[in-house]
Amino acid sequence: MKALKFAMAVAIALVVVGCGRVKPVLNFENEPVTYDLTASQVKSAITEAATERGWVITEPEAGVLKATILVRSHEAEAKIPYTNKFYSITYVSSKNLKAANGEIHRNYNRWINNLNTDIRKQLSAVATASK
Repeated sequence: MKALKFAMAVAIALVVVGCGRVKPVLNFENEPVTYDLTASQVKSAITEAATERGWVITEPEAGVLKATILVRSHEAEAKIPYTNKFYSITYVSSKNLKAANGEIHRNYNRWINNLNTDIRKQLSAVATASK
């Protein structure tokens, strides 16, 4: 009886741990730029923050950046539209990150959250430097 209880407890623990690896996709929509900056300064801040985190930035069109990151065999792409007042970070695609039905591996959300935090810091640094 003890062996059966132990086996069931291990099985339940494995299911709980396995289910915790995917989470709803994290997007940041219309994050305010709370400083008096130009769109060019916002672009520079986003690019600097992303590059320092290992993202590769391209600009497919004016006012929109494409951020791509490659970590081991995992790849993610996000779109970052920006103005001097707002920016967003939205999921575009990924490889090997278990993306399906609006969910993705939790590492993607961690990468995006870190990117957003670093963008905020960089915007503050740019605003301070331009005074």
